[in-house]
Amino acid sequence: MSLSAYKRTLKDTETPRQIERRILVRITSDIATYADRYDAAETRSERLGVLADGLRDALFDNVRLWSTLKTDVLSPGNQLPNDLRGSLANLATFVERHTAAVLGGEGRVTALLEVNRPIVAGLSGQVAEAA
Repeated sequence: MSLSAYKRTLKDTETPRQIERRILVRITSDIATYADRYDAAETRSERLGVLADGLRDALFDNVRLWSTLKTDVLSPGNQLPNDLRGSLANLATFVERHTAAVLGGEGRVTALLEVNRPIVAGLSGQVAEAA
């Protein structure tokens, strides 16, 4: 099966919620690959090395997803309840700001995982445990 046929099949069989969940799971997994190493690094230089090893790309994917989500929830036609829209927009702003700090060698990557994982659980229809 060609790649384009595969993508068409996925598009025809997955709901938007399932697609969002799949993308967020992949990005969260990519970030988790580097989180312990980054958070345990004792120097800024070590943290920047982890970023160069692949964390930077995972963070860019994450912030791109959250920025897209923020644009969607703030659009006038969005059907989500206003309080949920506001909460998601606030989370997106946090992700953008915290990612900038991590890219500068500051902050903890685990904080981004603590944002993504409950959203994954919610998209899966699970009740997320309070962190």
